[in-house]
Amino acid sequence: MGAFLDKPKTEKHNSHGEGNGIRYGLSSMQGWRVEMEDAHTAALGLPTPGMMDWSFFAVYDGHAGSKVANYCSKHLLEHIISASLGPGGQQSSLAGSESTTNDTPAVVVPTVEAVKAGIRTGFLRIDEHMRSFSDLRNGMDRSGSTAVGILLSPQHFFFMNCGDSRAVLYRNSQVCFSTHDHKPCNPRERERIQNAGGSVMIQRVNGSLAVSRALGDYDYKCVVGKGPTEQLVSPEPEVNEMVRTPEQDQFVILACDGIWDVMSNEDLCDFVKSRLEVSDDLERVCNEVVDTCLHKGSRDNMSVVLVCLPNTPKVSEDAVRRDAELNQYLESRVEEMLSRPTDEGVPDLVTVMRNLSVDRNMPSLPPGGGLASKRSVIEAVYNQLSPHREEEGVSTQSMLSKILSSLHLSFRRHP
Repeated sequence: MGAFLDKPKTEKHNSHGEGNGIRYGLSSMQGWRVEMEDAHTAALGLPTPGMMDWSFFAVYDGHAGSKVANYCSKHLLEHIISASLGPGGQQSSLAGSESTTNDTPAVVVPTVEAVKAGIRTGFLRIDEHMRSFSDLRNGMDRSGSTAVGILLSPQHFFFMNCGDSRAVLYRNSQVCFSTHDHKPCNPRERERIQNAGGSVMIQRVNGSLAVSRALGDYDYKCVVGKGPTEQLVSPEPEVNEMVRTPEQDQFVILACDGIWDVMSNEDLCDFVKSRLEVSDDLERVCNEVVDTCLHKGSRDNMSVVLVCLPNTPKVSEDAVRRDAELNQYLESRVEEMLSRPTDEGVPDLVTVMRNLSVDRNMPSLPPGGGLASKRSVIEAVYNQLSPHREEEGVSTQSMLSKILSSLHLSFRRHP
């Protein structure tokens, strides 16, 4: 389940990059959790001849510790590449030439089917490899991790998922594809768990683990007579391949369940699209996603990777103007409320947020984000003008999250 802090840690880890015709940004934040157990991978150009124009991105949501997530973030890709380029999974071609000479080695490029098989094999191999680590083998470390990723070739998307982190593809201004969450209550997952002698209670494996597929978690992978994909918890990823359509593909989002717990696929994509129309700083966009989810009530670690494709939404002068007008309106309303104390005195931040949530004259809020996406703007003005600025911020943060959640301001909890 994980323990919680008295106050969320809001410092963020950020990164961004550009290459192979794509741009990416990422943000991760510890939030309310006692430990940061998320990890990620971002690789533009794979360290293999013939695959420098491929890219790989992944998010790992660790639980019961961070060891498995951190190890996978560094080594899962190499296991996938090795398996994809194994015997029988190659097609040979020579880059920049139509013929092969004795002096020029052929460049080996994996076929589509080899990549799909290699992803599956790579997951199984790294899971088996980590089992040999002494602290994981002797039970001193019981950590596990979900993994969601995308491998991009010049022509294809290869989506992979193991657990309940999720990837979505935004194409032609709508959610075109989403990976499938692996939850114990899903019929197929429940059947495997029961066949392995386990049970599903309170939507958890044996009443404990909330995901039915993961890397690590070896306490759930020791049923005698069952193969690795037949255990209570399976390391097998679900792999989906899609042909890229450059004129329609806009962006891909990878995120852990700390994001999806409070944002639906459509809400998150709509919000990201609206932010991309205001700023082309991908780190800033990802930070806004993480902050918005915190203010919507997420209590988990949060990580998001945004991969922007050539047809990604562009900054719009009209959108920038509307966003500035909204910020100005919010600032003026906060100033107005603070300048007119009631019989109870100057309103606290919770009261200010509650009043704004029922303001019928409010300009349009960012789709999918709602008032939660503007809380930092509101709080900054409040702290600047309030004569009794709150120093602790703990109870206020918790109460605001509850208010925003209960009012359903663009809040949609994914089961």
